Amino acid sequence: MAETLVFEVIRECERARWGRLTTAHGVVETPAFMPVGTQATVKGLLPEQLRQAGVQMLLANTYHLALRPGAELIAQLGGLHRFMGWSGPILTDSGGYQVFSLAAIRRITDHGVEFRSHVDGSLLELTPERAVEIQELLGSDIAMCLDECPPYGAPEIVLREAVRRTIHWAERCRRAQRRSDQAMFGIVQGGLLEDLRRECAQALVGLDFPGYALGGFSVGEPAELMYPVIALVTRWLPENKPRYLMGVGRPQDILEAVSAGIDLFDCVLPTRNGRNGQAFVPGGVVRIRNAVHRSDPRPLQEDCPCPACREFSRAYLHHLFHAEEMLGPILLSLHNITFYQRFMREIREAIAAGQFAQYRASRLAQYQAAN
Repeated sequence: MAETLVFEVIRECERARWGRLTTAHGVVETPAFMPVGTQATVKGLLPEQLRQAGVQMLLANTYHLALRPGAELIAQLGGLHRFMGWSGPILTDSGGYQVFSLAAIRRITDHGVEFRSHVDGSLLELTPERAVEIQELLGSDIAMCLDECPPYGAPEIVLREAVRRTIHWAERCRRAQRRSDQAMFGIVQGGLLEDLRRECAQALVGLDFPGYALGGFSVGEPAELMYPVIALVTRWLPENKPRYLMGVGRPQDILEAVSAGIDLFDCVLPTRNGRNGQAFVPGGVVRIRNAVHRSDPRPLQEDCPCPACREFSRAYLHHLFHAEEMLGPILLSLHNITFYQRFMREIREAIAAGQFAQYRASRLAQYQAAN
């Protein structure tokens, strides 16, 4: 099947890559961070606000959209891009993360996963074929294979079974593809075990996906154990195809992953933390609910162009959260999205200038000092 996804590495700085990912709905400069729009919305923010913040690509979720409003309805209404008012590229997760996060309400077999809906208790069967069908109905630019994501600390026998099943499901997903304008990524599982990660990566590379994701991270493992495994896995993946680290989003983690050759990221941190009164700034986090900000006339971040920083003081933002006004979470979410997009642009510029190692060291030193 002909693929519409085109990926070009423009510049390398050691293992860090500045690239260009061309999709059916536009071009994404990488490394790039995708805000999470699980249910066809980035909570509290308009598509135009996301575009103004520099967002290039969004993530939505197969499991949640299949439950409500339903993939068939979205297709009837013109597809996910039109439904949510976002004209840029979209990546849809397959529901594999829900195999991990909703373990209490699912049953897994080689055939697929049966979920007992967290919304109304109805049964949702998600097989590899159905996961592909849903994503094709949604019309995303990049679809993910259905995979099994085990938790950190799972016994080796569980990890081995998850890798076997992930490879089997990837083969079935590849065979189920029908749309030529949607690229599919395979997902490398294997926990922190080198031999399992290698086995999974090599099997997926043999299926010749247009891109590859690293799943099963940020599921409870310490960061210092995650970094070396990421660095190993990227060495087993093709140089000419994009690499996506799923669900990992602390700025420190992004710096380490970019240095290992990762191109795409997503995480709920910017918006979830924003809704909870935490604003990302260079070197750390501002907890705007704290009493120290009650009369602070300064902006969150002096040089930030977002509305929260451009128009309002820390004192006002502090007031909004204590008054439980919805504008507070909206403004901090928008600030955090802006922060992440500026951060990724700085990373791309540092790679382009051949200065990424220096940039990484400088930013990590800021975070260490803050801690």
